[in-house]
Amino acid sequence: MFSQDVLVAQSDLLLTYANRFYHRQFLTRRTPESNREPDSLLMRFEYRLAAHFTQPSEHSIPTVQELADELNVSPAYLSDMLRTLTSQNTQQHIHHALIEKAKRLLLVTSASVNETAYQLGFEYPQYFSRLFKKKTGMTPVGFRLSMQIASP
Repeated sequence: MFSQDVLVAQSDLLLTYANRFYHRQFLTRRTPESNREPDSLLMRFEYRLAAHFTQPSEHSIPTVQELADELNVSPAYLSDMLRTLTSQNTQQHIHHALIEKAKRLLLVTSASVNETAYQLGFEYPQYFSRLFKKKTGMTPVGFRLSMQIASP
């Protein structure tokens, strides 16, 4: 019969091959042509994310789980695929889209920072301000003022 060492070695080998296969699937999809296909995961993800932030009735921040469910993939797979194609995971993409929408709202509306945060779906405006500052290097109020000064 097999000894424990042989079983452990075979299991390790099998897991190593499975891990290589999992990561290789992302490498084979890195060609520029595959990113232009209408059905590519990246394009479908970007469309879903953009659609979420353009719907006026939507007042919640999309989660990684929600987006993965809409695309019929697991959250881990979606993040791995996006990280391979764009060097950013799903949460980073969501934050980027959120900050871009926040910038537009801060520039074209006179709503307060708190009202903007609630409109974007934040339960706590302080978290919005913290995230905005982390991603842009300035507070929402500072951003609004700097853009008003820059444009006469």
